Amino acid sequence: MKPGRRRVLVGVFLLLVAATAFAQRGRFGRRGFNPEMVDRGDVPEWATDPRFKGDLFTFARVRYSSQGGGWGRGGGNWATDFPESDLNFSFRLHELTALEVDPRGKIVELTDAALFDYPFIYLIEPGRMALEDPEVAALRRYLLNGGFLMVDDFWGEDEWSNFYREFKHVFPEREPVELPLEHEIFHCVYDLKKKPQIPSIHAWMNGQTTERWDAPEPHYRGVFDDKGRMMAIICHNTDVGDGWEREGMDPGYFKEFSEKWSYPLGINIITYAMTH
Repeated sequence: MKPGRRRVLVGVFLLLVAATAFAQRGRFGRRGFNPEMVDRGDVPEWATDPRFKGDLFTFARVRYSSQGGGWGRGGGNWATDFPESDLNFSFRLHELTALEVDPRGKIVELTDAALFDYPFIYLIEPGRMALEDPEVAALRRYLLNGGFLMVDDFWGEDEWSNFYREFKHVFPEREPVELPLEHEIFHCVYDLKKKPQIPSIHAWMNGQTTERWDAPEPHYRGVFDDKGRMMAIICHNTDVGDGWEREGMDPGYFKEFSEKWSYPLGINIITYAMTH
């Protein structure tokens, strides 16, 4: 991880106290999937400060291998909630913080040489993830060299078992540790009163706060290096990204999950990752 990049990002990360800016926006409608040419729909685009042209915070989504080989039909599980969640969350970071944010984000493979340009990466739905050896080696090197990984949106014991098995290839000697509510990551900007369980909007519309019978409560686990730095946060039995993706789909869902939990938690995680 480039030291100058981290210093600049931390220096500009003076968060604005502006919770009221979560006011409802028009629906960010569904768009066709094309990772190379993303239609922004109604998500605003903004100019970035040319002084930080090489030091923008970029929301980087990981494209990984899945069971069955390759990336899967229609993009694979790695593409869940794309592009709406990435675009909406990047916009909210721009709107609610003083961070210089890339309006378009990035899809990055673990074996890309450019991986180390992004201090934060996001990996979704690893319940069928099947990392190849070069991906395992690259992720290990990235995390040990200062990178931060957020894992999101997988449910139940089977999906946890698959993720755990794959992640142990990366760090056989390290165990994910359950983070207590008192941990700084839940309070560093927004003071969260509980560890939220955020369901998909479809589960919520069916009166459920979980997506599986064997996922009764959320888990937030950290993986730490030898110096005690958190390298990864693993969000299990919860779907933080759906709160970003679906913010304009239903006013009730927006108020209960996007505004109250998904955006505050996401901003907390980014803040923690950029300042530790």
